[in-house]
Amino acid sequence: MSLSRRALLGASGLALVPSDWAVPPAAAQGERVIRYGISMADIPQTTGQPDRGAGAYQFTGYTIYDPLVAWEMDVADRPGKLVPGLATSWEADPADRTKWVFRLREGVKFHDGSAFDADAVVWNFEKVLNPQAPHFDNRQAAQVRPRLPSVASWRKLDAMTVEVTTKAIDSIFPYQMLWFLISSPAQYEKLGRSWERFADQPSGTGPFRLAKLTPRASAELVRNSAYWDPKRIPKADRVILVCAPDAVTRTNALLTNQVDFIETPAPDLVPRLKQSGARIIENVTPHVWNYHLSLLENSPWRDIRLRKAANLAIDRDGVVALMNGLAKPAAGVVDPSSPWFGNPGFKVRYDPAEARRLLAEAGFSPRNPLRTRFLVATGGSGQMLSMPMNEYVQQSWREVGIEVEFEPVELEVLYTCWRQGAAGELARNVTANNVAYVTSDPLYALIRFFHSKQIAPTGVNWSHYRDAEMDRLIDTAMQTFDPAEVDRLMAKVHEKAVDEALLVFVVHDTNPHAATSRVRGYTQAQHWFQDLTTLA
Repeated sequence: MSLSRRALLGASGLALVPSDWAVPPAAAQGERVIRYGISMADIPQTTGQPDRGAGAYQFTGYTIYDPLVAWEMDVADRPGKLVPGLATSWEADPADRTKWVFRLREGVKFHDGSAFDADAVVWNFEKVLNPQAPHFDNRQAAQVRPRLPSVASWRKLDAMTVEVTTKAIDSIFPYQMLWFLISSPAQYEKLGRSWERFADQPSGTGPFRLAKLTPRASAELVRNSAYWDPKRIPKADRVILVCAPDAVTRTNALLTNQVDFIETPAPDLVPRLKQSGARIIENVTPHVWNYHLSLLENSPWRDIRLRKAANLAIDRDGVVALMNGLAKPAAGVVDPSSPWFGNPGFKVRYDPAEARRLLAEAGFSPRNPLRTRFLVATGGSGQMLSMPMNEYVQQSWREVGIEVEFEPVELEVLYTCWRQGAAGELARNVTANNVAYVTSDPLYALIRFFHSKQIAPTGVNWSHYRDAEMDRLIDTAMQTFDPAEVDRLMAKVHEKAVDEALLVFVVHDTNPHAATSRVRGYTQAQHWFQDLTTLA
């Protein structure tokens, strides 16, 4: 490769930290304060359903709010599992597997003091899935509707029991409920039925309350000492989220003690961080950084030779080196250690000679390159070092005869395009997008991309991929309540996706964080969901 890591990242050690967003040190506040530099340009939505992707759930999701079904986030040495949240149990009705009964937790209060119950759950379903409801919020609906593709209807059975009916039998439906967070109907009424006012004064049942919100700058979360789960009462009195989308600026802020904790440090500054005494924290993360290719008419990616060539042209070890080791080469959507990896016949690897051969067979070469345009993010949580990585891959492709022009956009614009699909307005001039995403369960890793009924805007089958055999494999898995058989079928789905090179697979994230010596505690779960209550 002709581009070095330093050439792509720039003179990173010289970047200055803006003084206008610096937060006073914890000692001046008289309490245990953690200042967290996050990779987002704005604080995610605070009304109950965060925007800005899965990474946002650690900031304004699982802090202020709770789901009915939660994810185990206090273990680092193994993958977590589904655990009770605001529902103590859930089960599919043996007589009708489309009906799921959720028994709710007694004695839980919202931050405003009102009681959590079945009426609140029904109200929240209406808020995001019923456009005719007077309190329907399209901004929240846009975030969570694609995450709840199986929900057909809901109803209250009694004061503390709710029934949810799915569109078809779906054995993995409880995973969808991880994303459905519960906000307070009483607070909405108190604030004059205004979601704008609610954003400034949100009320959930979560372990933190929002004390102060400064858009595009910071959010201050304070401990909810009355939280219903004693194990998740925050160890810090206050966590201040500071928007610092530039990796170098964010890292320098840690080096100069303007923040205590950051996500995704600048790779070139990792040695300096270690010299300063900072800890680098990583873990196995079910998350992949790749490209979604349009399969619509007139897209070049309908030719499998071009899809395979795009995969074979990338030096993934070079991308990992660019990240100073804070990544892992991808050979598919999931890591080979996953039970859903299977044994694909197409081996994702670096083979530029084979890439050139396939391109030549399709009529392209470095002298007569395939020219196209991709939509990519300027940055954001989960996108790793978006532009340097994209530019590295761009150079790899150029060397074999693929000339890609990038259209960089803010992350939420990229997500909107992702939800609209390849036929959407935002994708009119592009043939691929570069959304990185969590792969922690069958729906999120595979089903939502490859089932024909998940074609956007129903789900995020952005490519408009349709295949009867793929649909059959997924449908069979969703009707199977034997976990081992579900794993076997999902492995077949993954094999087919890799063999057809439906995506361009690049790397898996290790979700790196850096902490100063002030931060004594933090458990990094093997997930994109993280628990800020463990920060100490």
